Formats: sequence, structure tokens, C-alpha cells
Amino acid sequence: MPDLSITDVIDASISKALDGGLKTFNDDVTGISDRRPLAVIVKAPETGQVLGGAMGRSSRGLLFLDVFYLPEALRGSGLGTRILNEFEDEGRRRGCRSAVLYTFSFQAPDFYARNGWRRFGEIPCNPPGTSRIIMMKELRAGG
Repeated sequence: MPDLSITDVIDASISKALDGGLKTFNDDVTGISDRRPLAVIVKAPETGQVLGGAMGRSSRGLLFLDVFYLPEALRGSGLGTRILNEFEDEGRRRGCRSAVLYTFSFQAPDFYARNGWRRFGEIPCNPPGTSRIIMMKELRAGG
């Protein structure tokens, strides 16, 4: 019987075996291998330093928004909506039918809702009184 171990250090060999193995399995079963990373980045004009943006991936007709961050000084100006629209539009160009994200109740669920995302799941987490919210959006052409 194989040995089991527990670690909080996930090196390249572990990632390759687990993530790579699952990707290969999925590709073999579906015949589709179309996963692509996607980022919409905000940079400082003077330095080119990355200040924020959105990051995720597309795969099998789904757009995954994994990380969205803007520093406080850039919030409330409409920039977040522009980034989100660009991210979604690129998903549409890639043939994505729907988009999905996870956010915390203390982050930006209202921002996503104002931009057409709908809540379809919620899981309580720590600290008490907060939750992880799962949201999705259909990506119809033109909107």
C-alpha cells in the first residue's frame, strides 16, 4: 500500500503529479484541452509597476475569475468595472458561455452583483459571521 504524508509545502513535483494528472485525465475524457490563463492588468504609467487587476483562466466554455484586486486609491472610479468588462469580453471571445468566481462576504459581492453576477452559493467560514460566496454570470454575446 502507498505511503501517505501531509505537507504545507507544495513543490513543483507535487503540483505536476496532482494538477497535471487531473488535467490529463480531464483532457482524455473530454477530448478538450483548451485551458488558457487570462489577466487584465493595471500598471503605473511612470514605472510600469503592476498595481492591480483581474486574473483567472478559461476552460471548456467557462471563465474563472480567480483573483481581482485594486488598491484602495483606485477603487470607486469605475476602473474595477472596466477591468471586469474586459475580462468578461475576453472570455466571450474565447467562446465561454458562463463565468464563475468566489468572493468573501467582506470583499465585493455587491460590486459583482451590480455588474450582472448572481449569487448561487454561500458557505459560512471564519471569522464567524462571514461567508464564502459563489457567483456566476452568463456570458451572452454583447452583454
